[in-house]
Amino acid sequence: MTSTKYIFVTGGVSSSLGKGIIAASLAKLLQARGYRVTIQKLDPYINVDPGTLNPYEHGECYVTDDGAETDLDLGHYERFLNTPTSQANNVTTGRIYQSVIEKERRGEFLGKTVQVVPHITNEIKERIQILGKSGDYDIVITEIGGTVGDIESLPYIESVRQLKWELGDDALVIHLTLIPYLSAAGELKTKPTQHSVKTLMESGVSADILVCRTEHELSRELKDKLALFCNVKKEAVIQSIDASTIYDVPNLMLEEGLDVITMQKLNLTNTTEPNLDHWNAFLKRHKNPKAEVTIGLIGKYVELQDSYKSILEAFIHAGAENEVKVNVKSIHSEHIDAANISEALKGLNGILVAPGFGERGIDGKIEAVRYARENDLPFFGICLGMQMAVIEYSRNVLGLKNANSIEMDPDTQEPVINLMEDQKNITDMGGTMRLGAWKCSLAKGSKVAAIYGKEIIDERHRHRYEYNNAYRDQLEAAGLATTGTNPETGLVEIIEIPSHPYFVGVQYHPEYKSTVANPHPLFVSFVKAAHENSK
Repeated sequence: MTSTKYIFVTGGVSSSLGKGIIAASLAKLLQARGYRVTIQKLDPYINVDPGTLNPYEHGECYVTDDGAETDLDLGHYERFLNTPTSQANNVTTGRIYQSVIEKERRGEFLGKTVQVVPHITNEIKERIQILGKSGDYDIVITEIGGTVGDIESLPYIESVRQLKWELGDDALVIHLTLIPYLSAAGELKTKPTQHSVKTLMESGVSADILVCRTEHELSRELKDKLALFCNVKKEAVIQSIDASTIYDVPNLMLEEGLDVITMQKLNLTNTTEPNLDHWNAFLKRHKNPKAEVTIGLIGKYVELQDSYKSILEAFIHAGAENEVKVNVKSIHSEHIDAANISEALKGLNGILVAPGFGERGIDGKIEAVRYARENDLPFFGICLGMQMAVIEYSRNVLGLKNANSIEMDPDTQEPVINLMEDQKNITDMGGTMRLGAWKCSLAKGSKVAAIYGKEIIDERHRHRYEYNNAYRDQLEAAGLATTGTNPETGLVEIIEIPSHPYFVGVQYHPEYKSTVANPHPLFVSFVKAAHENSK
């Protein structure tokens, strides 16, 4: 290929239609044909990144190897493509304006009046093309957050208009829209899609491909009608029907020919059939489990499943690897106490105590850890979940009744979890945690060393507080083994109870690195332990 191709994915009518899944599925098909593909997300909100957003508001904050706090859609991109993303794969309006204002302060605009057009749009165009100009990719897919017609999305749509004009046949627009079914009328309605496409055209952008989200099959007549009134070719009207799992979507898009029409529009002549053998082998195992396990997800944001999106997807990957169906029971940690813990965790084959921030729901998490430890129930703690395990062990085994985290009680007499040294003088909340991939050295003969099959690992972090090494000797003497540490700082990354069937806590976030092609070994081993428990 002589030049990078650009694909823009916009959405209309409604949010949450699945632009990220469509983008990831198309990328998967193009990757399976041999192209080097990446996906980026442009978010219209003014936050610099989602790092300070409430999980109830925005769902999970996903973290990349290079320490970017990003939209959860980047998790889908990595899980589908099995390739890492970076800072360049997620751009927000906040970051765009921040960059432009900094340039203005430095005098880079030579006294010109700074405006949305051309200065903001030029910045957006530059960010869109960073990945393409790197030389690492043949195709860059850019998902525009929000829906067409949103005021905050207008600069992005204008940037797409300009790039389409500048790039010509090297760029195309895929518009994802909704075809609602009115049960009272007993028919599918195309008017919302027509209006959505019209709104897009009012901004100077014509959709090249129309992807229609629907609960019912679209007839040939209805597709022809959409093609006529939305100004796209008949073969460019693609049905995206509800699927039992997001991992079905690449195959559904293959059947609809989304990859074929995309290549035709971009003048790509590749005739190689997509190789989805590994993908379909995963799907077969996922859909035909030989057993079931039930795992309790103990957290404080369980009302919104997107808050723990990567964890839930990692369980799907690990379940398929073990050929078992993983039923995840979400349990709110605020609703757990010593009186009801046995009933709350009844029938579970394992518990995962989830990450989070703040003191709300902490007592319930500690109680869940205690129950798992005392009843030989497989336990997996992530980030805050690992810290709760240290506090529980300190209180109930070591006898330090006042053991706590500085985060929960700044005046605690026994700070077994302390604020990291390099965090003590930080006042800004955004982008200042320990972020991104850090090395961890595993103890020989430990459970985690056997699970990983190596001595040094790289895992992604997102935290401010750490295991207090001042208590390490006492805790180890009492039976809480330290089996993973950062080789440079001595930060304790992993704790285990060797005498327990499965009791592992990790300071990092293994869920971020689990993909269809490479299920994370910790999740695979935890699900295996839960399966053993179920027997």
